[in-house]
Amino acid sequence: VMADRSVDLSALPKEVRDQLSELDLELSEGDITQKGYEKKRAKLLASYIPYLPSKTNLSLPDVQLSPGHSADPSPSPEAPGPSTSSASRHHRAHRSGGARDDRYRSDIHTEAVQAALAKHKEEKMALPMPTKRRSAFVQSPIETCTPPDTSSASEDEGSLRRKAALSAVLAQSLQSPDYWINRSVQSSSTSSSASSTLSHGEPKTQPQPQPQPQPAVSLLISVCVTIELHVWVCACVICLFSYVCDSGCCLGVCPGVPVNSRVSTKIQQLLNTLKRPKRPPLSEFFLDDSEEIVEVPQPDPNTPKPEGRQIIPVKGEPLGVVSNWPPALQAALARWGATQAKSPALTALDVTGKPLYTLTYGKLWSRSLKLAYTLLNKLGTKTEPVLQPGDRVALVYPNSDPGMFWVAFYGCLLAEVIPVPIEVPLSRQDAGSLQIGFLLGSCGVSLALTSELCLKGLPKTPSGEIIQFKGWPRMKWVVTDTKYLTKPSKDWQPHIPTANTDTAYIEYKASKEGTVMGVAVSKTSMLTHCQALTQACNYCEGETLVNVLDCKKDMGMWHGVLTSVMNRIHTITVPYAVMKACPMSWVQRVHIHKARVALVKCRDLHWAMMAHKDQRDTNLSSIRMLIVADGANPWSVSSCDAFLNVFQSHGLKPEVICPCATSPEALTVAIRRPGARGAPLPARAILSMGGLSHGVIRVNTEDKNSALTVQDVGHIMPGALMCIVKPDGPPQLCKTDEIGEIVINSRAGGTMYYGLSGVTKNTFEVIPVNQAGAPIGEIPFSRTGLLGFVGPGSLVFVVGKIEGLLMVSGRRHNADDLVATALAVEPVKTVYRGRIAVFSVTVFYDERIVIVAEQRPDASEEDSFQWMSRVLQAIDSIHQVGLYCLALVPANTLPKTPLGGIHICETKQNFLEGNLHPCNILLCPHTCVTNMPKPRQKQPVDVGPASMLVGNLVAGKRIAQATGRELGVVEDQDLIRKLCMWPTMMHQFLSEALQWRAQTDPDHVLYVLLNAKGVAVCTATCAQLHKRAEKITATLMERGGLNTGDNVVLLYPPGIDLIAAFYGCLYAGVIPVTVRPPHPQNLAATLPTVRMIIDVSKAACILTTQPLMRILRSREAAASVNIKTWPTIIDTDDLPRKRPPHIYKPPTAEMLAYLDFSVSTTGMLTGVKMSHAAVSTLCRSIKLQCELYSSRQIAICLDPYCGLGFVLWCLSSVYSGHQSILIPPLELESSLPLWLSTLSQYKIRDTFCSYSVMELCTKGLGTQTEMLKARGLNLSCVRSCVVIAEERPRLALTQSFSKLFKDLGLSPRAVSTAFGSRVNLAICLQGTAGPDPSTVYVDMKSLRHDRVRLVERGAPQSIPLMESGTILPGVRVIIVNPETRGPLGDSHLGEIWVNSPHSASGYYTIYGEESLQADHFNTRLSFGEPHTLWARTGYLGFIKRTELLDASGDRHDALFVVGSLDETLELRGLRYHPIDIETSVSRAHRCIAESAVFTWTNLLVVVAELSGSEQEALDLVPLVTNVVLEEHHLIVGVVVIVDPGVIPINSRGEKQRMHLRDSFLADQLDPIYVAYNM
Repeated sequence: VMADRSVDLSALPKEVRDQLSELDLELSEGDITQKGYEKKRAKLLASYIPYLPSKTNLSLPDVQLSPGHSADPSPSPEAPGPSTSSASRHHRAHRSGGARDDRYRSDIHTEAVQAALAKHKEEKMALPMPTKRRSAFVQSPIETCTPPDTSSASEDEGSLRRKAALSAVLAQSLQSPDYWINRSVQSSSTSSSASSTLSHGEPKTQPQPQPQPQPAVSLLISVCVTIELHVWVCACVICLFSYVCDSGCCLGVCPGVPVNSRVSTKIQQLLNTLKRPKRPPLSEFFLDDSEEIVEVPQPDPNTPKPEGRQIIPVKGEPLGVVSNWPPALQAALARWGATQAKSPALTALDVTGKPLYTLTYGKLWSRSLKLAYTLLNKLGTKTEPVLQPGDRVALVYPNSDPGMFWVAFYGCLLAEVIPVPIEVPLSRQDAGSLQIGFLLGSCGVSLALTSELCLKGLPKTPSGEIIQFKGWPRMKWVVTDTKYLTKPSKDWQPHIPTANTDTAYIEYKASKEGTVMGVAVSKTSMLTHCQALTQACNYCEGETLVNVLDCKKDMGMWHGVLTSVMNRIHTITVPYAVMKACPMSWVQRVHIHKARVALVKCRDLHWAMMAHKDQRDTNLSSIRMLIVADGANPWSVSSCDAFLNVFQSHGLKPEVICPCATSPEALTVAIRRPGARGAPLPARAILSMGGLSHGVIRVNTEDKNSALTVQDVGHIMPGALMCIVKPDGPPQLCKTDEIGEIVINSRAGGTMYYGLSGVTKNTFEVIPVNQAGAPIGEIPFSRTGLLGFVGPGSLVFVVGKIEGLLMVSGRRHNADDLVATALAVEPVKTVYRGRIAVFSVTVFYDERIVIVAEQRPDASEEDSFQWMSRVLQAIDSIHQVGLYCLALVPANTLPKTPLGGIHICETKQNFLEGNLHPCNILLCPHTCVTNMPKPRQKQPVDVGPASMLVGNLVAGKRIAQATGRELGVVEDQDLIRKLCMWPTMMHQFLSEALQWRAQTDPDHVLYVLLNAKGVAVCTATCAQLHKRAEKITATLMERGGLNTGDNVVLLYPPGIDLIAAFYGCLYAGVIPVTVRPPHPQNLAATLPTVRMIIDVSKAACILTTQPLMRILRSREAAASVNIKTWPTIIDTDDLPRKRPPHIYKPPTAEMLAYLDFSVSTTGMLTGVKMSHAAVSTLCRSIKLQCELYSSRQIAICLDPYCGLGFVLWCLSSVYSGHQSILIPPLELESSLPLWLSTLSQYKIRDTFCSYSVMELCTKGLGTQTEMLKARGLNLSCVRSCVVIAEERPRLALTQSFSKLFKDLGLSPRAVSTAFGSRVNLAICLQGTAGPDPSTVYVDMKSLRHDRVRLVERGAPQSIPLMESGTILPGVRVIIVNPETRGPLGDSHLGEIWVNSPHSASGYYTIYGEESLQADHFNTRLSFGEPHTLWARTGYLGFIKRTELLDASGDRHDALFVVGSLDETLELRGLRYHPIDIETSVSRAHRCIAESAVFTWTNLLVVVAELSGSEQEALDLVPLVTNVVLEEHHLIVGVVVIVDPGVIPINSRGEKQRMHLRDSFLADQLDPIYVAYNM
């Protein structure tokens, strides 16, 4: 920049100027960093710079000081700012290297967008910025993605880059984040880059005005600040500026949340943005219908409707009759080859833009002949030629070699084989390679022609063969360089028939969905099209034409390869690579060759305009026709105007600019003919975008911001007939003021999609119908895919393409228009080379608009977020449509089309599959999803429970209740002795049972404890257990100073010590409380729970082991709890052999036996009281259900601290006398197969486990079944494997467990589940008797309304539910409405109430909250059976009578548990179960390991664990939002992406969602990314 001030660049030698422009190109392509650029530039200019003071540092100019060096197109074509450097202007020319941005430039539009944004200034939304973890800030892979044709940055620059990064890191570590933030806000005074960051919306803090320093100094300050800003963002210590709301006050924080919590302020901010209604609020009314209806927006009465008359088909001028017109295109070539052999046909340029070779008509003819001869005669044998006339052949040639392509194309025509030109595949995984494979397959291509050079560049296998491209058929490759061709024998002549309807060539075309199809063009069509073009463009023999377009397809081919040969025109082709290096090359060619016609795109106009300052002496007066190939794009107007503006002084005549409209199916649709000199130019249409979105033409009058200026594309082609029909539905003719699809009938169009007859019919054989639906004639028309209308004077106007059409809520929007608007929002700081893709995805019954842009490598997080929120506002203002998702991806990562544009279909595919890897994302479902079903409003309860009951009975529905079998009493003493079973009548207490067993069968082994190696480390016979219990009782009486009924905490690892201590407490008459010991590696998290239970239970003493006692008194423990106030701690490891003076016997069985403490999934700690009577009936119930007696063995792999797990581990064996093999679940972590190998080794019939154990085996051993089988592991002995849980059965897990281990002999019927709750530890348990558990499929929509509607398997919106096991003997269950407490009928979801002798007798509460206790434990129905006392489980479920029979021969009633009432989410008046939403979320992407959902102030928060790399974190946000919207009709408010293992899970394998919620709100999760959906 300094150099520019003191050096007149135009005075520099040409080679230095060339080197400078080459350098500029490198910078713009992102192949070199700003620093390296400056360094090299300074080196080049060093000898031309007048003396400068040595202190100014040349190698660090600021990125944004000169508009000439921002690597991005500014929204207006003129460079802003007073840059005098011609080189910097020259640099702007290349900068956009093939980007799509130049087609959308329009000053008017830019102004409109800025105006629309200014409107928003007042009502600025305070959008919460997403939170990112530092490492998730991915630097874009610019350095690795250098385009193949430019040199990469040098080494010294790399080392510089490292140095700078190092110093920046040092600087960062020296200062606190506040420093960075303050600096970045102040920097707006010195750095032009930061000034616009805050200029929109928030009032910015005005920095103190600084005296303007000398240029050199200001340059340095600015750079330092820029570096700081960049490092601050990289480190991503994103601190939230307090955005200002409407009222101007800072946001408050919700009550009950720590004020410093970053997350909660953001959520609050999000809520505030959502409070402002964006769209008219939905009319809310109660709609209690099982079929949820999508809200259909009512039509707006003010919607503009078409009012014109029905359109009349438009006829083109007649196709003239020419006397000497050749009978076929090949005939024309033969004629020129013979009579005008020296006449030039084609001039090709090298990369620098200089002519490389000229192919004459003679050479073209002779080479094409040779190739035709070789193809037909030299590829196979005489009897078996490889090619027959009519076969399809792929032509694979790069754009830079048009000569080879021409020869191949004409060679194929002469050999009468059908050429299929395609792009050169660069890698196996090319964007769209699969689709090209589909094209080759549908055309039956198996042979490809290519040049030697091109073949060398194709990717090869290690053995040197060309790789098999993804999706391609097997290909033979033939090289067509002249040296490999054979001269035809004297007698051989090509067969040139008169043009007929056979296919001449196939041109590929990509559909909106990305499928690539081949449009077949017949020989007649090809010839007629050439004739029509010749007539329309008035081509004369021997003219010169400059062609900048791709000569393999479209206009580049029709004009530059076919029509040019027909008229013996000299074509000069300027390939894409030349344009990149020298954007002026085509203008220079026109000037040098005095060309009459030039064939360009808006991009080429734009580039030439930007670079033209270097060329003072160009003259374009020779041009009679400047054909603009993409003139049909509405945004081409401004490019044409700007180009004319610049080049009118160079002889360009205004009337020669000829935009045209084309389509792959109809070929050329319309083209503007050059006007007479001085005649007025055609008028423009200034249309209202609002009108266009409703498909009608309205001249824009009111709001100039939302206007679209369109230029005509001239008249339709000679010999053609045109109609406008409705784009969707039957092809009904439009009215004159209606936008529709242009359809064409012409002999010069394509004939079919080759090999795809079905699609062909819909496109090439359309017969328009009138308003009444009657066809208007017999003539078939072809759809062009262009949307437009016929203006005054039969001029054709095109406003968009079908493939860019986005239909949102019944309105049409054009992708190109949205790109233009997004580009007009100052993309310079954010968007890399204007690369923006717009497409729509279908989510929840409507299309949703997604915008994806490439982010510049140096864009700051703030800038990007700022840009995204402003694009939202601009599009909302101008197009009146909400965006669903805006994503920024690192530069150079969007899939490209062969010519450098963005491959939209592939981008969309990546977005939907989660392969886009954005670095920034913003979703706005709240604003754009307006078709949500109406929220349900609860009906006032007028209907009493009695009426409900009667209603059910009248409807023939039974009351939902079920009962287990009877708990019979065994009287026969002989049988008792025989079964070694203790007499039930005598003993109501487990303590007596153990004493009885110790006397009658002392040596019977009750317990075997295994270690990780599967070795029995400890066993206990009846007598040993009794003696150990006595020792503990004696110690308790001596040292504990306890009274009868005191609570004693047992703190033991899973094992036999725990069991002995339990019976020791019973013998001593104290109440045992089992507590899970703290985790030595994680005391801070686990010890407070232990302390809490000890405090809440008011324990008088703690029994434990020596190691645990040391932990309780350690320094580490002191850090998290007060260790001075522990009750007495007794270690039971080495106790003296003493017997207690007496063993306590409780006076009644209603006395307490033990307390069961457990933390629920909602984070509630509850202790329940279990009486002796409840304990013995529970044990008896389990014994009957599972047929347990002393000769049986069972294996238990569970945590023994609460619920049914504790009962099975400690109580059941002593009661029933069976042997329990105990496997502590922790041991599985060091030896996964332990549990399964134990089952196999001991031939266990019944085993009990937890979900965590089952999951460990499924995930850890699933792949090793073969190895386990080889080791002899056999599970065919297992009759029942019961998962002990207090939740809905996890069907997916139990099924995958059964499937995986089926090979090891596991019976598919073995696995089942149990169900218990706090009020009753065991309600269901699959025993040996009852039928197998059944599975039903339930409609999710009904479930949300508390109804149960059974559906077929595989029905949409259904979930499978498995029965929770057979109801235990002595248990009665009824389904109750939790609000009215009346019984419910079969088809309703309600709370499960239970009546059973083994229910707990109440909560153990310190302050005796009797009301709570009575409510849960002794509750009566409000109607029905008023005397029975029920316990409320707090779980929702339903009962279904099945066709199966139970043991007594009655029909079996199955209980299905749906979920915990405390955990349900009430959203939109409906009841949701977190597990259902989580199941959907986990299916959304392969990288989601686990997920959890909760609500916070009516916002749904989804936390997903990411198992992939952090780059994939942002891919999950839209997928999670989509799946929840689609399957649950809910909008996710916040998506939190965290590391695996962050979601807390308790010992039973249940998610602790409330705990997670608290951590999130207190900002303790360290998330990878938090997205706040708008």
